[in-house]
Amino acid sequence: MKIIIPGEMPGMNEIIDAAKKGRKGYQPYAVMKKENTNIVTWVAKKVPKKKRVHLDITWIAKDKRRDPDNIAAAVKFIWDGLVEAGVIKNDGWNENAGWSNTFKVDKKNPRIEVNIQEVD
Repeated sequence: MKIIIPGEMPGMNEIIDAAKKGRKGYQPYAVMKKENTNIVTWVAKKVPKKKRVHLDITWIAKDKRRDPDNIAAAVKFIWDGLVEAGVIKNDGWNENAGWSNTFKVDKKNPRIEVNIQEVD
C-alpha cells in the first residue's frame, strides 16, 4: 500500500532548532511533531491494519539544498503517524521491520511517497 504525504517535512536542522527553543520555556518541537504526525495520520487513515511493516520511503524534495540525512530525520513523524492512524500497534521492534530511503527532486511537486509492506 502506498501513501503520499504532500510537501516537505522538517529536517534535522529544523528539529534541532525547535528542540533548542524548547529549553527557553515553550515547546516548538512538540508543536512541530504534533503537526507533522497529524499530516501522516490523516493520509494513512485508510491503510488496513498490519502487524509488522517495512517502509520504502521516497523523499521528493523541491531542491537539493538539504542533505539527504537531514531530510530523512522526519521518518519519526511517519512512524508515529502510522501508529496514530492505527496502521500498526506501535513503532517498536515488533512492528517496525525497518525502512529504506530514496531521494529525488521535483521542484513543482515536493512530497514523500511511502510504500508500506507487511512482513512476517
